[in-house]
Amino acid sequence: MSLVTPNTSKIDRLAELTATQETASGSSLWREAWRRLRRNKAAIIGAVVIAVFVVVAIVGPMVAPHDPAAQIWRGEVRINKGQFIGPRAENWFGLDHLGRDQLSRFLVGARQTLLVGVVSMLIGLIIGAIIGGVSGAAATLGGKNGQRFDTFVMRVTDIMLALPSLLLAVSIAAMLGQSLTTVMIAVGVVQIPIFARLLRGSMLAQGSADYVLAAKSMGIRTRRIATGQILPNSLSPVIVQATLSLATAIIEAAALSYLGLGSPDQSVPEWGAMLTQAQRFFDNAPLMSVYPAVGIIITALGFTLLGEAMREALDPKLRG
Repeated sequence: MSLVTPNTSKIDRLAELTATQETASGSSLWREAWRRLRRNKAAIIGAVVIAVFVVVAIVGPMVAPHDPAAQIWRGEVRINKGQFIGPRAENWFGLDHLGRDQLSRFLVGARQTLLVGVVSMLIGLIIGAIIGGVSGAAATLGGKNGQRFDTFVMRVTDIMLALPSLLLAVSIAAMLGQSLTTVMIAVGVVQIPIFARLLRGSMLAQGSADYVLAAKSMGIRTRRIATGQILPNSLSPVIVQATLSLATAIIEAAALSYLGLGSPDQSVPEWGAMLTQAQRFFDNAPLMSVYPAVGIIITALGFTLLGEAMREALDPKLRG
């Protein structure tokens, strides 16, 4: 039996208890999850796809062989006769309907697509985590008044979840106007109730854990229990959802751009906008739509594979 001196603080005693539990279990949750991820082929494939996508998005504008907005081959593209310039030595992906280099637009468009996906996910994650964290803390430690507040917040969240995500995003984008920023906001707002619900549920599950009861018995403040103990132990499903939401955000942002709600500047390359422009010429030049479509599909698949592998590694019920 360990002796606790009177000068030992409550936080130190709680930290000692937590450390003892981790030692008894043999390893931390994150270390065990990392070992499982390294042995998961789907996680490795997803991580490789994401790494390639990020590298292309970062260095794409620097290695693009031509200016993505320059119509330097305009005379060679004869739209009226249905003749397009396909892949060749000077243009590996061919030319679009305005005589612009498709490869250059694909490489530069990867950065725009990544930017839209990451910013949209961060909007949903940050705002949703704040709402879910406050609601979960109120329901767990706030008494009757906290439970009333949690009920009100969750009913508003349920209303948002009841609406189809793409329809809600289209409505928000239509109200805010046509721009790339509008797409980010619209897709991000759709993600907010998902993160709020997930974090709140995770915090409720952690609220009855032994370490929370121990902290309450020690007289530790409610706010410190919520922010220092319950919240950190509730973040693993939120991190997994953030990875999966990146794939969803990229697809929904491409859908909004495809519907004409993205950037009004057609010279700015973005994979969803490239699909919109290629739609009219699908019969004569199908490769114009194939390149951005394949890029969106493979990128979303990479994030999905990694996210599902992380969920399996972090969830004890799905291990093995």
